Amino acid sequence: MKYNILLIEDDTQICEIISDAFTDRGGSDITMTTFHKGAAGTNAALDNDYDLILLDVMLPDMDGFSVIRRIRKCKDVPVIFLTARTAESDILYGYDLGCDDYVTKPFSVAALYSKAIALIQRDKHSFKGHTTTCGNIVLNRKTLSVTASGEEILLPPIEFRLLVYLIDHKGWVVDRETLLDRIWGPDFLGGTRVVDNHVKNLRKLLKKDGFQIKTVISQGYKITD
Repeated sequence: MKYNILLIEDDTQICEIISDAFTDRGGSDITMTTFHKGAAGTNAALDNDYDLILLDVMLPDMDGFSVIRRIRKCKDVPVIFLTARTAESDILYGYDLGCDDYVTKPFSVAALYSKAIALIQRDKHSFKGHTTTCGNIVLNRKTLSVTASGEEILLPPIEFRLLVYLIDHKGWVVDRETLLDRIWGPDFLGGTRVVDNHVKNLRKLLKKDGFQIKTVISQGYKITD
């Protein structure tokens, strides 16, 4: 399977190392496109279809947080942040904006490659299938759309993935740690508060049908018909 990856990183040496490593490991199946400035990278992300974006936070013209904020308005492509900023507040902010992983420098390029391919494959498999109905909520995995009581609801990427996971486990009590692992990934350093915040936002966006997501005290959440 061929993968099209966008790398937005201002350090040319890091770009060369990552590009060489990915193409060496993936061969002709990997196509790497590189930009050194946020604005140019953002335009490329919006104008083209990529399987993954590797995004530096500290860019010369606009930071990576601003880049992902613009991309997430219309694209659900997986994003991995590459950054030297290790403060927990930065990490939490990155996940809140919709990144799928947050890798701090220095990092193993071999490990980054493995993360990237695993994330791409998980993303492609997670949205297979078509329409699933849960009570008043209808989820279309092909078009990545949601309707609640017949009204189309626009969900941010994290909220969409939360809904997918809960619906896939309808009637089950899913604990917060499992949601952290499945939605944010095993390397996420934040606490379960981020889960509560996104579930709260998901309920709000679903409006009167948000009641279908139940809180199970001291355990987690479940969705019902």
